[in-house]
Amino acid sequence: MSSIKVKPIKDLWAEFEVPGDKSISHRAAILAGLSNGPCQIDNYLPSEDCLCTLNAMSSLGVDYEVLEAMEGYGPTSLIIQGKKMELTAPDDEVDCGNSGTGMRLLAGLLAAQPFESVLTGDASLCSRPMGRIITPLEQMGASIKPMGDKPGCAPLKITGNKLNEITYQMPVASAQVKSAILLAGLFTEGKTTVVQPNVTRDHTERMLAYFQIRSVRDGDHISVYGGQVPESRDFRIPGDISSAAFWIVAAAALPGAHLLIKNVGLNPTRTALLDVLIRMGAQIKDVVLSEEYGEPYGNIEITGQSLHGTEIKPEEVPNLIDEVPVLAVAGALAQGKMIIRNAKELRVKESDRISTVADNLRAMGAEVDEFEDGMEIHGGKPLHGETLDSYGDHRIAMAFAIAGLHAQGETVITNTDCINTSYPGFINHLAAIKAGKSPK
Repeated sequence: MSSIKVKPIKDLWAEFEVPGDKSISHRAAILAGLSNGPCQIDNYLPSEDCLCTLNAMSSLGVDYEVLEAMEGYGPTSLIIQGKKMELTAPDDEVDCGNSGTGMRLLAGLLAAQPFESVLTGDASLCSRPMGRIITPLEQMGASIKPMGDKPGCAPLKITGNKLNEITYQMPVASAQVKSAILLAGLFTEGKTTVVQPNVTRDHTERMLAYFQIRSVRDGDHISVYGGQVPESRDFRIPGDISSAAFWIVAAAALPGAHLLIKNVGLNPTRTALLDVLIRMGAQIKDVVLSEEYGEPYGNIEITGQSLHGTEIKPEEVPNLIDEVPVLAVAGALAQGKMIIRNAKELRVKESDRISTVADNLRAMGAEVDEFEDGMEIHGGKPLHGETLDSYGDHRIAMAFAIAGLHAQGETVITNTDCINTSYPGFINHLAAIKAGKSPK
């Protein structure tokens, strides 16, 4: 079992790029694979999660050629040969690894195929509920049987069918559920609509438009018209702001620090992290440089100074779900209270992120009140180094590596292989920051 050791830093002056966006990489592999020809995908994230989705598409008959790769991980630039919406039955179960995004999006795809398939994953993924995608996909005409040890959990046995268009009111805001329904809607003969209770990540809608699929966004109604084939187009994936979030917090909470993250995604449905930190007193500038590929990207500049606590608004939570662990660390480093509520979904992620964050912060000396749907952090108490478990959760591992940069003494994070599910190269970037250098 791997571990990382972190000691406090006195300053942070760096300028670098983070790897490609995880959410967009999943969708790029899927839409390029459905397109009508070859698509060159650049800056693909070679994380374990995204490689699982790429391999899943390969098992469904989609060929790809690697142009460039990150040593020890996988492809960063590749050509994917589109199958014109005509996939083939896999020879075996489709393994999604640890990726909830991969499983939910692929379920939408497989629900419409004229063959039977099984989606599975590791023990963590097979413990996460899938009922929120099963319900709408079965309303469209698919048959999905959860075969996990827990009710409603993977493996999922999917018997595809000719699907019907639906209008579906999501009971809980979820970009993954929305995307699964829209992908399934591509295989219908009519207009499929998702009504979302709150704004969620809109990468799927943007990428459908980029690949020239007719879709409509009207307030909280998102619609796609079936019977279309995505047009093959080259695509470049911006840096992942959820990965940048760890360094942004590290710099924002360190007076005198200066950090420039370049070519990172600045999609408005992903920048709530910056809004929260600015409310906490952080000095942050973000500049959009381009929207060439349908996704805005640019640079984020951070100057560190003392922070104060804030309350995360309920409507912000759906677009902060990946950043809550590291924002909780920011709350512990700030003066005053940070309140996080309406975040019950965190209990069914790779770990129970409410409990794991609260337990690890307390172990480092912070005062935390835990609620069923969130926590209240009483910031300002000095953190001290401790040996902490990541609980096999990549975002917990990275968030507490950042906490260790601000704690007294040495912090040891155990069980850190999980970091590769979303951020290959994080360990090297952390080593450069600790050495006072800009990561490469």
